[in-house]
This record gives sequence, C-alpha cells and structure tokens, in this order.
Amino acid sequence: MTNPVPASSNDTKVLTLRILGELLGDQRTLKVGVRLWDGTRWPDDSHRVATLVLKHPGALRAMLLPGSELGLAEAYLFDDVDIEGEAESVFELADSFAAATLGWHKKLRAARDLLRLPPRDVRPGAGRSPARLAGKRHSVERDRQAVTYHYDVSNDFFAVWLDERMVYSSAYFHSEGDDLDTAQERKLDTICRKLRLEPGQRLLDIGCGWGALVIHAARQYGVDATGITLSQPQADLANERITAAGLCERCRVEVRDYRQMDAPQGWDALASVGMFEHVGAALLPVYFAQAWRLLKPGGVFLNHGIASRATDEPVHGPTFSDTYVFPDGELVPIHVTLGAAEEAGFEVRDVESLREHYALTLRHWVRRLEAHRTEALQCVDERTYRVWRLFMSGSAHGFTTGRLNVYQSLLVKPGEGGGSGLPLTRRDWYRPGERDTAS
Repeated sequence: MTNPVPASSNDTKVLTLRILGELLGDQRTLKVGVRLWDGTRWPDDSHRVATLVLKHPGALRAMLLPGSELGLAEAYLFDDVDIEGEAESVFELADSFAAATLGWHKKLRAARDLLRLPPRDVRPGAGRSPARLAGKRHSVERDRQAVTYHYDVSNDFFAVWLDERMVYSSAYFHSEGDDLDTAQERKLDTICRKLRLEPGQRLLDIGCGWGALVIHAARQYGVDATGITLSQPQADLANERITAAGLCERCRVEVRDYRQMDAPQGWDALASVGMFEHVGAALLPVYFAQAWRLLKPGGVFLNHGIASRATDEPVHGPTFSDTYVFPDGELVPIHVTLGAAEEAGFEVRDVESLREHYALTLRHWVRRLEAHRTEALQCVDERTYRVWRLFMSGSAHGFTTGRLNVYQSLLVKPGEGGGSGLPLTRRDWYRPGERDTAS
C-alpha cells in the first residue's frame, strides 16, 4: 500500500466522520455519541449517557491505528480523547469497533484514511508509567514488584473511593439500593459464616489488603487472625487500624508472601479474597499445595477470585491491565481453579458466583472516584486517576456482559476417615445461630 496523502486541515473532519460511519454504521441506538474537536457531534445531536470527545484532529488515528485494546486505552490516558458522562457505556462503543464486520476493501480504506489523519508529535510525559518488572515471572520478588506497582500508589487515594473499611473486592448486595458500606460489611460477615469461624480458632487471610477481614473476624467472631500482604503501606495502615480497634493481641498484618508462611497444619481456616488473580496459572499447584499444608485436617479454605470465560480466546499481546493496572495478573476459568484445588487434595463443597455483585460494586467505586476527583488528584496524577476510572468502568462492563466472573469457592481438607466436619446444609450461612448436625 502506497503512503496515503496527508489530509488538509479542512479534510480531517470529513475523514473522521467517514471513518466513524464506515466502522460503526448509522449507530443511532448507541448509548454513546462522539464530539469532534470543533464541536461537531456524531451520529447526531441527541442526548446520550456518554460522549467520547476527540480532542484533536488526529485523535481517531491515535485510538485506532495501533489496532489493540492498549492503543484504545492509551488514547484516553494521554488525553487524545476524553470521556464525558458514564464511562462504562464507552465500552459498548469499543465493542462495536471490535465487532465491525467490514469487507477487506473497507478495512483497507479505513486504514488509509487513518494514516491521512495527523499524528500527535508529542504526548504528555508526566504521570503513571507502564509497569516494568524484572526477574522470573511469578517469583517471590517479581510478585512483590507487581503488587507494589498497583497497591503502593497511595493509601489516601484508595480511601477516597473505597468504603470506610477499605475493602477492595466485590461487595455482597441484597438489593441494588444497598449502600456500599453495608454491602461490604455483609460480604465480610458472609465469608466468616461460610468459614464457620468460632472463638479461639486461627484464621489466615492471604492477600489481606488493609485488614478489613481480619479485623472483622477478630472483633465479631473471636478468632486469632493474621493477614499477609506484599505491600508495606497496606500493612502499616492495617496495623494502625488494628491498634485503634484494640485488637493487637489477636489480630495482626505482616508483609509476607504466601509461599513464605511456615506453620504446617497451624490454621483452622484460610481466606484468600481478591489475591488469587496474582498467583498465575503455572503456580496454581504450588498455591493450593501450600494452602493444604497450612490447614489443619478438617480445616476450610475460602478462595475468592475473578475468573475468565472458558469459551473466550486467549488475548495475545500487551493488554491495558497488564501494562498499567495489574502486571502479571492472570485469570483462568473456574474449572481450572477447582481442578487444581482437587489435585492438591481439597474437596470442593460450595461455589458461588458474585458476578452481578461485582458489577454493582465497581459502579459504586467509579461514581465515588468521579465525585471526589479533586481529592483524588491531591493524591495521584491525572493519568493515574484515568487508569483507575477506565479500568473499573471496563471491569463493570466485563462483569455485566459475562466476560468476567468472580467466584467464592469453599474448599475443605478432609479429616481422618474423610470427615468434613461440615453441617448437612448451608442454613447457618443465611440464618446465623441455626446449625445442622455435622456430617
């Protein structure tokens, strides 16, 4: 293909509108509209829940010419485009770009048109940089780098938009009208009831964040609770909160990798909530073998993690999440997770999908982040703010459409003779105080 002739300043708008029309058609039913740098709206002037703003004549080139999810994301991160209104809806537009069923001649024409749009010579340099990890993938040291890249941004930044306990995982809603604090407390209590915690037991929370679960379990269920994280700022704030709650004698958070725990059969219960995505598919046998080793016979393990969809094709090349959000993060289908757990010796006792709950949680987070943008920008730079706004909005879209799921799996390490020590029904999970006879 010969090099296309650059468009004149008068032609860039015509080219941009033509590209939009060719890729998306007459999409008047879309929730999202487009506004050009000169104020022109596409496909019409109707009110929509969101507007994709092209900030300069080469904005569409910056978005689409890389031909990747990362290219779309970086156009927003580097302010080639902006999003006004409901950011989650923009992912419907992104899906439409990806699903455009054009003949090869139209694709070729669209590429030629994109190349005629002016490139942006310089993008802003200040702000969050792509992750640069060193060492063997999923080694202890590289995992530490990955975790600190994400979580050591600023405790104050997360506090701006998380609930009062700073729970950074899916809440548990009884209705869409529940407030976030109520739904997150309910999630913590649901986990404790699923584990059937009792006073005097020992609980280990793997990937404990800012300590919400260990504090709740120690205070409400009387257990001795230890949390581990790879983030020193997380641990520092968690221990400050533990001290303020007067729980130092039976609650603590340490900076430690799960592979470095050395207390064989020392725990009555394990929880891992929102950490599993960092483990890596190749290390699932190591992860579950270590959990098995740490648990007492008859102990229970609640594993809460995001899963991919088994029918989706693997993504090749760098993604937005791997580059700017969760480097080295890996999602696997639920059957892969459960298979690895069973191969380690665990018995699968319950699996619950919280897919809709996570979509609701993410929408709460995005609204709170947007409503407190000024406070957030006192903690982080503009690009970091945009990373989290885009990531959480896209994740909400993923959970809504079913591309993503999140499961709580309850696993048991059978005791002598195969006894589980569990009651015959789940009644006590939903009616606290009522408990069946153990099987």
